[in-house]
Amino acid sequence: MLVGKTRRKQIIGILGGIASGKSTVAAEFAQLGCKVIDADKIAHELLRRQTVKQEIVAAFGPSILGPKGKIDQTRLADIVFADAGRLSALNRIIHPLVLEQVERQIERYSRQNRVQAIVLDMPLLAEVDWAKRCDRLIFVRCSKKTRAERAKKMGLGKKQLGIRESFQISLDNKAGLADNTIENNSDFSALVRQVADIFTDITDNR
Repeated sequence: MLVGKTRRKQIIGILGGIASGKSTVAAEFAQLGCKVIDADKIAHELLRRQTVKQEIVAAFGPSILGPKGKIDQTRLADIVFADAGRLSALNRIIHPLVLEQVERQIERYSRQNRVQAIVLDMPLLAEVDWAKRCDRLIFVRCSKKTRAERAKKMGLGKKQLGIRESFQISLDNKAGLADNTIENNSDFSALVRQVADIFTDITDNR
């Protein structure tokens, strides 16, 4: 091996339903030396960017703004998840900017020798056709009941959960894309063991 040569970083994509525990799985990979790219966090930061805010207000009206002039994400979500056309309009504004930031982070982490792998925590990974960018796809399986309970704590009722998931690729299709499945219906220690096993397999075979 050449001295100073950087090993290519494996890209791991996390798939699963809303409130299935994708971010929890991603966080466990981070504990093992991976870098996690959080698409939701990137999107939330973009909503605070003045140029993005102006474009969204122009598309959806000033009613989406809160008392302090910031975009109220709950109001915006209520609007776009009631109309597929409006959801598509928001995605046309946000998605290219999110993906641009993801690309930049992948490039940056790829140059860092201590990074074991890069994990994409992207709710719409399959929907935006980024599954093909991944070397390993992991599906987080979680029962509908458990997901509904977790979603409720996030402020999403069963109806809202169903509506939001109706705009996504079905869970069966996501599971079919995956190279590995993590069962997230039991205790946290079981999830940790499953992540560790997959991580070992990835690092042993890179």
